[in-house]
Amino acid sequence: MDNRMTVAFVGCGNFAKGFVPLFKAHPFVKKVYVCDLVAETAQKYAKAFHVEIIDTYEQVLANPNITCVANFTQRHIHADIVIRALKAGKHVYSAVPMASAVEECQEIVRLVKETGLTYLMGETCYYYPCAMFCRETYAAGKFGDFTYGASQYYHHIDSISYGKRPNEGGMPPLLYPTHSTGMILSAVHSYARKVVCFGYKDRTKDGRFETGKNQWDNEFSNQYVLMELANGGTARVTEARTFGWYKPSSYISALYGTQGGYEFSNAQHILVQSAWENDKEKVKLSDVSDYVNTDGMVENKHDADFKEKVANGEWQWNNVAAVQQKEMQRLPQAFETEPNGHMATHKLLVDDFCRAVFKKEMPVLNAWTAARYTIPGLVAIESAKQGGIPLDVPDCGDPPRIQRV
Repeated sequence: MDNRMTVAFVGCGNFAKGFVPLFKAHPFVKKVYVCDLVAETAQKYAKAFHVEIIDTYEQVLANPNITCVANFTQRHIHADIVIRALKAGKHVYSAVPMASAVEECQEIVRLVKETGLTYLMGETCYYYPCAMFCRETYAAGKFGDFTYGASQYYHHIDSISYGKRPNEGGMPPLLYPTHSTGMILSAVHSYARKVVCFGYKDRTKDGRFETGKNQWDNEFSNQYVLMELANGGTARVTEARTFGWYKPSSYISALYGTQGGYEFSNAQHILVQSAWENDKEKVKLSDVSDYVNTDGMVENKHDADFKEKVANGEWQWNNVAAVQQKEMQRLPQAFETEPNGHMATHKLLVDDFCRAVFKKEMPVLNAWTAARYTIPGLVAIESAKQGGIPLDVPDCGDPPRIQRV
């Protein structure tokens, strides 16, 4: 009996094209379909990737041979696509964010728990080298008890695909928080209990971040949130769409504990630890850049314009960092000739999902984890609207140890 999965891609935009070849190549996948509201777009995908088209999402849901939905639709409609798929008995791989409302996140968790289906939120930054390094170092006890950390996603609205779409360019930055929250929360294995948020009200008056100009009546182009975590520490997350930093830039800039800390700027990664020498406390500093930067960065670090190239995204797509190598070893051989992306994270995410479905395992970026990465941003939006008042963050709890089938 062939237990391999059949996957239908819903949404054939610019992002999905990096994932169709990976799903096609994975040994646990039997067949891939594509579906898009715009027939011409679906046809381009069918021709480029040699896959079949399904005309409507309703047909996807009704087709008993399709076991999985890969959701690559617009960010603010993810919940509708995912909830309908789960109710139709389909496993779901979804691009970020999980949903646009707390209640939607909770409903997805409820459905996954009720059905035993697999849900995975494809948060690339979970596998970013800085996040992996901080998880590894924290787990080894080198930071001690976590006290404070900061993570951020800087991406100017003019260089985002939805930035110029009518009624969509003014999306609240923290509606899309998981690149930042996913890194810092995964690094210290905790979740947010309370948030307080402020923001920058855009002054360009270009018809995006203005009341009455977008479907959220949102004025904030940048939002900054402090999160009180369950482990007693505090984390700061910044989601910025009008910083003078056009290229996408996601990273943990700082993480501190009672025994050590981590600091990152552009291409330099520093590990600091408390030490004693001659009965005096001192700081032991280690430059771990060659371990955390990608192989392309390490090979070209002596270039005169190295830092400027890094700031403009050079060597940050297919290149792999040393800290990622252990994870890369479990990838299927069929992936070796396939494209990667976003700090070499696409292959890891697709493999996570396919293994979880095929082997009936709980993926690390499951519905419960996705809710913990998404909900703090949604609550923080309300905090900013109300002038920065502290608000409690609902928690969906830990995932069950065993996935029901």
